[in-house]
Amino acid sequence: MARPRTLDDPSIFVHVLESLSTTGEKTLSFGKIAALCGLAPATLAQRYGSVDAMIRAALLFEWKRLSSAVEAAEADARVSPKGAQALLKHLPTPSPHVMALSIRDDMTTAAATEWRTKVETALASRRGGGSKGKEAAALIFAAWQGRQIWDSAGGKSFRLTDMLKALP
Repeated sequence: MARPRTLDDPSIFVHVLESLSTTGEKTLSFGKIAALCGLAPATLAQRYGSVDAMIRAALLFEWKRLSSAVEAAEADARVSPKGAQALLKHLPTPSPHVMALSIRDDMTTAAATEWRTKVETALASRRGGGSKGKEAAALIFAAWQGRQIWDSAGGKSFRLTDMLKALP
């Protein structure tokens, strides 16, 4: 089968992110991604310049996708304490690999921080706003993210619903 002449960045980033989550960054190369997406390694090298730049671009793409999902979920989740839980149910979460790699680079850290701020702001508005709403949102976010990470490691330690009921 002939190689495609062009492939858009999002299609390439799907392969980069999948490879990062399955085998990690140490084994990621232009050759590996080229084999997955059907482009020549030289095409990827010309487009991104380095493997690190390709990883950074994929991470920035993922944070943008996650931020867009917050905006979409906000439209569907009503503004109420139960709306906070509904919002979280509709949000995709970053993989542990995306989180870990994003804290090493100023640009990706800023994108991750922007996403977190969007989520916490949406949660705070559903918890009544103000300082108490912001505090509750920070707690909910931390518990939600902690649970997401540990669920992938094999166990559910608590129900987020129970924590939300305990908050004022």
